[in-house]
Amino acid sequence: MPTPLTAAQTRFLRGQAHDLKAMLQVGGKGITDAVVAEVANALEHHELIKVKVAAEDREQRAEMIDTLAERTGAALVQKIGHTAVLYRQSSEKRQIVLPRP
Repeated sequence: MPTPLTAAQTRFLRGQAHDLKAMLQVGGKGITDAVVAEVANALEHHELIKVKVAAEDREQRAEMIDTLAERTGAALVQKIGHTAVLYRQSSEKRQIVLPRP
C-alpha cells in the first residue's frame, strides 16, 4: 500500500513529471503479470514514470490505471487522457526527495 501523498507532494511530483516521456504502454491485452513486472521494475529504477494506456473507453482506462497502481504499490500522481503518472519510492536508490507533509 503506497503512502498517501499530500497536495504539496502531488504538485511537486506533477512538476517533476512534466517533461517525462511515457516509458511504457499498456496495449490491448490489458494488465498482465509481465506489464506489472515491467512497471514495478521501472518504478524501482526511476521512481516517477509515465504510462500510456491504449484502452478507448474512459472507464476501462481509469480502471486499468487504478489496477496497475494498486498491483505495483505505486501512488497515482495524475492521469490525463491516456497517460498516467505513477510514483513509488525506490527501496535501494532514492532519487526524488519529496517536500515534507
